[in-house]
This record gives sequence, structure tokens and C-alpha cells, in this order.
Amino acid sequence: MRAYADNDYPADHKPDWKIIAGLWPYLTEFRGRVILALGFLILAKLATVATPVALKYIVDYLDQNSGDELLLWVPVLLVVAYGLLRFGSTLFNELRDAIFARVAERAMRRVSLRVFEHLHQRELGFHLDRKTGGLARDIERGTSGISFLLRFTLFNIVPTLLEIVLVAGILLVVFNVGYVIAILVAVVVYVVFSIRVTEWRTKYVREANAKDNQSNSRAVDSLLNYETVKYFNNERFEAQLYDADLQEWEQARLKNRLSLATLNTGQALIIGVALVVIMAMAVTEVANGEITLGDFTMINAYLLQLFIPLNALGFVYREIRQALVNVERLFKLLGDKPVIEDTPDAGELAVDKGEIRFEHLHFAYRKDRPILKDVDFTIPAGHKVAVVGASGAGKSTLARLLFRFYDVDNGAIRIDGQDIRDVTQDSLRAAIGVVPQDTVLFNDTLYRNLAYGRPEATEEEVHRAARLAHLEHFIHSLPEGYDTKVGERGLKLSGGEKQRVAIARVILKNPPLLILDEATSSLDSLSEQAILGALKEVSEQRTTLVIAHRLSTIRDADTILVMDGGRIVESGSHNELLATGGHYAHLWAQQHQESD
Repeated sequence: MRAYADNDYPADHKPDWKIIAGLWPYLTEFRGRVILALGFLILAKLATVATPVALKYIVDYLDQNSGDELLLWVPVLLVVAYGLLRFGSTLFNELRDAIFARVAERAMRRVSLRVFEHLHQRELGFHLDRKTGGLARDIERGTSGISFLLRFTLFNIVPTLLEIVLVAGILLVVFNVGYVIAILVAVVVYVVFSIRVTEWRTKYVREANAKDNQSNSRAVDSLLNYETVKYFNNERFEAQLYDADLQEWEQARLKNRLSLATLNTGQALIIGVALVVIMAMAVTEVANGEITLGDFTMINAYLLQLFIPLNALGFVYREIRQALVNVERLFKLLGDKPVIEDTPDAGELAVDKGEIRFEHLHFAYRKDRPILKDVDFTIPAGHKVAVVGASGAGKSTLARLLFRFYDVDNGAIRIDGQDIRDVTQDSLRAAIGVVPQDTVLFNDTLYRNLAYGRPEATEEEVHRAARLAHLEHFIHSLPEGYDTKVGERGLKLSGGEKQRVAIARVILKNPPLLILDEATSSLDSLSEQAILGALKEVSEQRTTLVIAHRLSTIRDADTILVMDGGRIVESGSHNELLATGGHYAHLWAQQHQESD
């Protein structure tokens, strides 16, 4: 079965109309408002249908009474009634929209929050495979689509069908069945034509959406990598790639527009023919004296009144079809369960001593490329264990598995004897602090980025964490101090400054377990020594797993594990490993030779 990237579908995929039924929960929250809105909807349609009747009596009275027989107050009363009916129709519609507004806006709020929470629950692999720009567009269009479906299904399709039934009933009672047959034939032909053509052009709507996602993803990706673009003078290259995507989007939009023009033209032709046929019938009956001039006016008013919403019904069906496409993508996104989930009986992690045990781990990101092979070791409570090895040996994978970004294929990871798969992810991650290799900051103030380690922390606690991370002197040197904006992804700060922010966050979080994932690999020697001092202070009395590239940074570790090809090939202290003259000694010599 083919997998479609970014939750996409082939152009000929037909959305499930049952999606509309899935919107029912969003209506039940404000059931009273929905019922009241429907009541005003019915009143608005009754007023709309009664308006041509008032017009008929005005015309008939003026046509049949003239001169002295004309009583002015009668047509005046009829005109007032006509005006009140017109006003009532508008008033009831506005009241309906005002009452229902809370329902639609709350639905958008609820689904936006659901999607946001769901995306944060998804596993790391999901986000590594996604394009943020396209995903953002899907969410934006999907939430807007839900509001559209709620509003227009209730307030356009239902009232239009109600109006058709009422008008057909009046024409059947007052006139002859020929008018009803002509109107029903026109409506059926119009609806069938609209559905068929809309189904045909849906593939162009999908294609336009896909190209829109593609171009937006390209733009977002390029702007996030602004510095890389500048380093290689590739502004023109990026513009050419973006323009190529925009060209495909332009072509898709053009097909969409042309197919829309075909649909609109056909609909206009059906309405025009229906008007000619029905008005010709009415003119003939007026000439033969079978109906009055007021009847003729009423029929004309009903036709205009009927075909205007019917024309809107064509537009609404097109938009509903497109909204279904957008909402289906959103619901599919929500329907995809996270790969990493808490078990139904998952309990809270209880960290007593803080011993971490990796038991015979086997793991592969892809089945044809195993990463870890029977990795088995223990980090005693309060100890620091460092893992070193060449790139691709599986070092960082250990940290990802401990934080449960992925689950092991075989084996287990235990904290104080508790399998991390049997405890809640929230309690597990609350117990672990991470200083990553690349600290990414929010585009906000320095204070808010520091406080992110524990958002409810007091100002004094944040300042204390900054002091312990040796950040205070740097912060006081800034004109705006803690209120300094750090820029997109923290680009206004140096690597060392960002790493100190990461350390301050961990200090503020105050977890019993700590992961240092190559926390100094991108720093210069002076920055590295300052950061190492701060990291040493943070890791005291904490069970610490250190993923290291530079061996000079982990000389003080209680135990050093050397990995090669997904296995642990050596273990011991720094001096013990040097004395054996194995892999570690070779790596140490190599790094010292490179530094010289």
C-alpha cells in the first residue's frame, strides 16, 4: 500500500462524507444555542417565503382598484407588511449567526488545541519526517474547514432545501403542478450537474493544495536555514527553487480556476433556461386571464428568490467538497496514533536512588540497519557514566531511548527497577534533565527561555539558575538584560551562551537524572572549560549519562563505555582504558594528535 507523504492523498481520492457526522460533538457542547439558531433559521425562511405573497397583494390591489375606488391605507399597510417581512428575514438571519458564532469559534478552538496536543504527543520520528510549513497549512485549512462545514451545512444547505419545499408547496396550492414540475426538474438538473462537475474538478483542488504546501514548506525551510543560505551565496539558487514550486502552484491554481469557470457557466445556463421556461408559462397564463398580474409578480419573485440561494448552494457544495478535503487531512492527522504511548495501567515513575539499567538492548531505526546490538550496562545511583565512540556507533541513540523518544526492539531500560515502558512518559521525562548538543531557543526574551525549565518558577529562582550556570555576568552586560530577545532559534546568542541557557534550564528543573548529549562538542576551548565547570556542578549528586565526542571532557567520569558498531567494546575509568591500549587509547591518541 502506498504511503503518502505529509498526510497527502492522490488527486482522485474521494473524501468520506461521514466526516460531517464527526462534527456532531462540537455541536453538543452548545446544544441550546444550536436549537435556538435553528429556530431563527426557520423564522427567517418563513419571512422570506411570505415576502412575495405580500408583493402579490400590493400589485393586485393597485391593478384592480383605480381612481375613487382606491383606498390608500390598504396598499400602505401591505407595503408596511412587505417591509417588515424583508426586515424580519434579515433580522432573524443575523440573530441566527450571532447565536451560532460561539459554537463555530469554540469548535475551531477545541480542534486547534487537540491538534496541538496531538502533535506534541507524536514520536520524534514523526516530526523528523514532516515538513513544518506544509503541516502548518494543513492545520490552518483544516480548522477553517471545520468552521465552514458547521456553518454552511446547517445554514445554507438545510435552509435552501427548506425554501425549495415551501416554495414548491405554495406554487402547487396556488397555481398548477406544471410550475412545481418545472422547478423540480431545474433543481435536479442543477444539483446533478454541480455534483458531477465538482467531483471532476476536486483533483485540481487537491493538486493546488499540495503545491501550496510544497511551496510553503520550501519557503519556511529556506528561511529557517538563513545563515546556511548566506554562507554559500545561494540566495538566487533558493529563489529559483522557490519559484519552481510557485510555478507548479500557479499551474495548479490555473486549472482550478478554469474548471471553476466551467462549473459557473453551466450553472448559469441551467438557471437561465429554467427562468425562461417558467416565465413563459406565467406570461401565457396572464395573457389568457388564468392568473393575475400579482400572481405573475409573485412567481417572478419566487424564482429569483429560489435561484439565488440555489446558486449559492452550488458554491456551498463546491466549498464543502474542498472543506471536506481539508478536514479529512486534519482528522487523519488526529487519527494517527502515536507510536509511543503509555500503557493503560502506567504508573508514575518513583525515583528513589536513581539507578539506570540498560538490559541487553537491541534497536534499529530501520529493520535493515540495526543500531544497538545487545548493549548491557548499569549507571549506579549518583554516578557519571560516559559513552564514547565514532559517529554512528549508537551513542546518542542511548539518550533517545532513555528519554523514550523511541522504544527498544528487545531488552529493557529500568530506573530503580521500573521498566520505563510501564510508567507514564510525563513522569519519566519530568525526572530527566537534558543538555543537548544543539540548544534551540524560542524567539522570545532571555528570561522566558531560562524560565522554560520550570515555567512556574519565581524570578529569584530563575536568577539563581542563571548564576549557577555562570550566565549572570553576560546577562548584566546586555542593554536589556533578561528582557533581551534571543532571535529565531536563539541565533543572537553564541554557542556557549546557548549551552549555558540549557544548563540553567536543567538547574531550574532540578531532575534526579541527567543526560549530557555532546554538550560541548561545538564550543571553543575557553567556552568548553567554562561549560565543563558548570556541568560538573550540575551533575554532582545526580545519576548522569554523558554522550561525548571530545574525550578530554569526560576524564572525570566514574565509568567510560566505548562503543563500536552498536556494541560496547570496552569499559573502565580513563586511566584504566589508556592502560589497556585498546579503542579508547587509540581515540585519545588520535584526538591529541589532531589538537597538536
